[in-house]
Amino acid sequence: MEEKSSDIAVLAANREKTIVKTSVIGIITNLLLVGFKAFVGLISNSIAVILDAVNNLSDALSSVVTIIGAKLGAKQPDKKHPLGYGRIEYLSSMIVAALVLYAGITSLVESIKKIIHPEAADYSTVSLIIIGVAIAVKLVLGLYVRKQGKKVSSGALEASGSDALFDAILSASVLASAIVYLIWGVSLEAYVGVVIAGFIIKAGIEMMIETLNDIIGKREDAETTKELKEIICAEENVLGAYDVTLFNYGPNKNYGSVHIELPDTMSVDDVDRITRRIQTDVFKKTGVILTGIGVYSFNTSDDEAAKMRNTIQKTVMAHDWALQMHGFYADTEKKTIRFDVVVSFEVDRKEALETLCGEVKALYPEYDILIVPDVDIAD
Repeated sequence: MEEKSSDIAVLAANREKTIVKTSVIGIITNLLLVGFKAFVGLISNSIAVILDAVNNLSDALSSVVTIIGAKLGAKQPDKKHPLGYGRIEYLSSMIVAALVLYAGITSLVESIKKIIHPEAADYSTVSLIIIGVAIAVKLVLGLYVRKQGKKVSSGALEASGSDALFDAILSASVLASAIVYLIWGVSLEAYVGVVIAGFIIKAGIEMMIETLNDIIGKREDAETTKELKEIICAEENVLGAYDVTLFNYGPNKNYGSVHIELPDTMSVDDVDRITRRIQTDVFKKTGVILTGIGVYSFNTSDDEAAKMRNTIQKTVMAHDWALQMHGFYADTEKKTIRFDVVVSFEVDRKEALETLCGEVKALYPEYDILIVPDVDIAD
């Protein structure tokens, strides 16, 4: 146990360093871009370029939040907060989202003023070159940050990388409007400013919604649960993985539990070795810390139990609200049957349980029936 805890601690420390290092690179790059774009925007009297600089500033703030989260998430748990302080970042994220939203609304107002009272822009060759370089820098930064995010399974970094790539597109639109003005004398930069302001507002609203969802607790997406199950089922002798439940205690601080199905011939020592390997493997590949792994025993040598499983499964799955049956075990000597059923939210769980118990009891009246109704918490 100590060896496994040590491995996870080292991996967590390395992961934090990667997140902080990548975020610092993002902050420095974005601040340089803010300075260049603000300078170009002021000397060329371009609201679009200035707003593009504001957008880069919001990206720098997002990177700061990512660092705060990594640092707070690494703080040692204490008696009052046994699962750490990671959720504090959600409060910081709400503040940043509010600032981004404010910046977007202010930018929109200024852009509309420019449309009503237009002012001629004055682009120089140097300013166009700077904007072009900024686009290239954003593309490189986006690809790098997203790659690092995938490497350490950091959703925050992956999102920042994707956002940087999208920023390159916005900067390209600013460059295009400048070229149009220089060639045809048509000023589109105020309208481009409105578009950029719209994206800034959208980003602020999405940040708020995402943070609220994290605070309230949200359903895990199908890809995450699928990945976890694939990693677990790749372990030899694991016949199935069920009831994946994840608990989020801050960015990149996820705990979870799962039930696995193992042959009924395995010893406690065998089970202990498998569960420890699964915990370490899952953390290495996803960053999720499995705090609990339950075990279902699978009938391997009882043909009668196998027939009973098939019969009961057909009966259970005949109901639309029965989404899955698992953890089946029949003891033909002691006359007991037990299994779990994932029940849809659209049906009353108590009524569903009574229905299933009645149907299975009718099939095997001499058996004691234990059915556990599971909640449909993961796709």
